[in-house]
Amino acid sequence: MAYLVTFHWSWLLGSLLLGLAVGWIAVVHRGQGVSKVMSRWLAALAAALVAAAVARVIPGRPGYWLDLGLIMFALYLAGCAVGSWLRDWALSRNAPAV
Repeated sequence: MAYLVTFHWSWLLGSLLLGLAVGWIAVVHRGQGVSKVMSRWLAALAAALVAAAVARVIPGRPGYWLDLGLIMFALYLAGCAVGSWLRDWALSRNAPAV
């Protein structure tokens, strides 16, 4: 993991910054969300991928790509959460009191 962070720091930083931008923009979009059934399937898929990465079930280059993809996805989600929180904080403090 340290090798991934050392060698691919620019890609990891890019995924974090992309997450920040998308998190900032996503607050404005009021689209239809994912259903509960679909969110459970996506959570199960994410858990299976993390379990495969931790257990090192996938060897070689595909396992390396899986590890890198999971780290990038985690940083992207963290950036989305922080960007959304920052937008909410920046806009809510300027709102007049009712």
